[in-house]
Amino acid sequence: MLLRLLRLILVFALVVSASPSFEAMAQALGQGAAGLVTDQQKVIQGLTAKTDDLEKKIQQDGEDDASLVDIRLQLEDLSRAALTSALAFRTRLTDINNRIEVLGPPPAAGQPQEPDIVTGERQALASEKAEINSVVASAQNLSIRISGLIDRIGNMRSALFRNLLTKRYVLSDALSPQVFSDAQEEYASFYNAVSSWLSFAFKFKFQAILAATFVALGLALVLLVGGRRLFGRVFEADPANEDPSYLSRLSVAFWSTLLPTLAVAAFLGSTIFFFNYYNVLRGDIGLFLNALATAIGVIFCVNRLTNAALEPRLPNWRLIPVETVPARWLVRLATAMAVVISVNTFLSIINDKMGSPLSLTIARSFVATIVVGIILILMAMLRPFKARDGSWRPWPAWLRYLALALGLFTIIAALLGYIGLALFVSLQVVVTGTALITAYIGFLSARAIGEEGAFANTSVGRWLSANSSYEDTALDQLGLVVSVAINLLIVLVFLPLILLMWGFQPGDIQAWAYKLATGIAIGSVTISVTGILSGIVVFIIGYFLTRWFQGWLDGSVMARGKVDTGVRNSIRLAVGYAGVALAGLVGISAAGIDLSSLALVAGALSLGIGFGLQNVVSNFVSGLILLAERPFKVGDWIVAGDVSGTVKKISVRATEIETFQRQSVILPNSNLINNAVGNWTHRNKLGRVEIRVGVAYGSDVKQVHAILLEIARSHPMVLKNPEPFVLFANFGAAALEFEIRVFLADIMNGSGVQNDIRFAVLEKFSDQHIEIPSTPRAVVEVYKPKAWPTDDDKIEADFAEQEQAKADAAAEAKKLTKAGRKPRKPDPH
Repeated sequence: MLLRLLRLILVFALVVSASPSFEAMAQALGQGAAGLVTDQQKVIQGLTAKTDDLEKKIQQDGEDDASLVDIRLQLEDLSRAALTSALAFRTRLTDINNRIEVLGPPPAAGQPQEPDIVTGERQALASEKAEINSVVASAQNLSIRISGLIDRIGNMRSALFRNLLTKRYVLSDALSPQVFSDAQEEYASFYNAVSSWLSFAFKFKFQAILAATFVALGLALVLLVGGRRLFGRVFEADPANEDPSYLSRLSVAFWSTLLPTLAVAAFLGSTIFFFNYYNVLRGDIGLFLNALATAIGVIFCVNRLTNAALEPRLPNWRLIPVETVPARWLVRLATAMAVVISVNTFLSIINDKMGSPLSLTIARSFVATIVVGIILILMAMLRPFKARDGSWRPWPAWLRYLALALGLFTIIAALLGYIGLALFVSLQVVVTGTALITAYIGFLSARAIGEEGAFANTSVGRWLSANSSYEDTALDQLGLVVSVAINLLIVLVFLPLILLMWGFQPGDIQAWAYKLATGIAIGSVTISVTGILSGIVVFIIGYFLTRWFQGWLDGSVMARGKVDTGVRNSIRLAVGYAGVALAGLVGISAAGIDLSSLALVAGALSLGIGFGLQNVVSNFVSGLILLAERPFKVGDWIVAGDVSGTVKKISVRATEIETFQRQSVILPNSNLINNAVGNWTHRNKLGRVEIRVGVAYGSDVKQVHAILLEIARSHPMVLKNPEPFVLFANFGAAALEFEIRVFLADIMNGSGVQNDIRFAVLEKFSDQHIEIPSTPRAVVEVYKPKAWPTDDDKIEADFAEQEQAKADAAAEAKKLTKAGRKPRKPDPH
């Protein structure tokens, strides 16, 4: 109660002291909030009107799949705009809630009344909050309505696709003689449209046609000439190579299909683009030209793929081991099937634009599907392989029966009137089959390039090896990168194409790409490719800025200030850790990851540390220090306590050391941080080894010194600078002790050098009659046990005889006891 009174007094004092300014500020805030509410109400009203128009358009264009996709994209834009409008009040709602919390609840009955200005402000804030909530509710309701319309469009499109595949047509009208007259009228109309456009274009757009044509031809020439110069070895088979590798055949088949097809597509696309740019095309001619370009592209792609995979002229480069004559027939049949499907698609565009009778459309599709079915049956019945005895063998059973089934299914479906289903199957066999086969060849080629040592054997790898400093390891890693890049290229090129062939619209792919880029919600987690890439880019930029700042601080500031080397190193490392940590935090935030969600993980980690993870965390932090400071690296010879060996692996928990006995010792990183560690190869591999030698008293010590120094200097691995040194070390108990000290460029060769010098010392001392004394040792008599008997059979027989005698004596004594007689004692002698 006392606290409440104090708060009321404080509020009253503030109001009295600043009532004019407070009222002015409240009025200004109220006017600003009112303007925001009014603006957002207008925005939502406009979005609602657009939604009403699109809902009416759904009813009008319910039979057009492409129009429905376009409407769905517009609705998704409206939904995002509605949510944006609702989010515009987030800041203001936060301010209102905070202000209401500061004012506190109104006084209850029986409590002192609060000032009128406080009551008025609370009422104004509540009224404004109600208005904002009303606008937010309207935006949310509009978003829900739009979501329902989007679901409705999805159901309508599914129904259209099912109707396309299951609708049955009557063939009697399509096969009547009236179809021929309709076809003649259709051809005459098409001819008149094209001829009228040509006459208009040549009269009024002749210069534009010439300019567009020359630009497109120039681009095609650049693509052809430049492509052959850059990639000629990649997609052209070498007739001189009689035994090409499997990787070479795969690469040639894939790239000889993909690159020329892309070049032709670029040429056709640039032609249409420049015709549109110079206003040469009109609406109907533009549709016809686009359809014609698509047909040409499909026919060219199918022809290139079959020629690349079968190679009728070069048997050694074939991917499929068929004979030459069947290979030619397969190329012809596949190309003919592509021509039939492409011409049918082109004619369908003309029929739709010209408003042709339904009977003509059915007749055209019926003929096309029948022809495709017959071609599939012919391909299945072909015998492309030749046995050793010269007989022709058919395709494998599964492939032959699959082609027969598809061909018969297409023909039967067309004869039963299911023209849409038959046409759909025919289109998928040609276009989707071509795309899948090309993509499969590309995946095989990428996998073959990614194998160890494969990229170095390619033409590009050999060129890089000859004209650059890349080693085999670098080329192998580059091959992995190329393999991944090819896989990504195949997915990006062929996946949209296959989706389009299966009835999806470009708008569908656009919507999926937008969702993938902006975020995919999986439960409470949202995965955004754009956000992840942004976070990675921000982290990389922060990392390199940190490294640059470290170098500048160390080299330009602390070096000029004559700061101690140890202090400089500590400051540089601290700046590096802080910069990398800051870059990581900024990158995580840029990726859209909520850092508050990591609080639970941090709490659990702290609890775990308190209950027994101290050693684990200590080793982890020690590992980070080892990786950052690098007191030793992989391959160094270190001595850590009783362990001496070569470092094989440094991880964040432990370090693996291989001793010279080939024993792997796993040392916790905290032991290497907290204890002394000797590193023989820290800065370099230069090191010193010592060999102790003792000579008998009475020897010429100067001669011994000269001999030992000569032996040390004559060894090829001993460095001249620092030069070797022989030390007269001590007057020992039994010998005069010398020590040879030599420096080696690689201390790892120390054992071999010591071994060589000891052999040389023995040889020289023997020649000069210099004695190396030895300490006399006591003679110990070794106890020799009795030899094991060699005649085991005799021992066994004697033992059995003794046991039998004991048994007889016991039996005799027992018999005498029963007879009442005492056994006679043996004679004492």
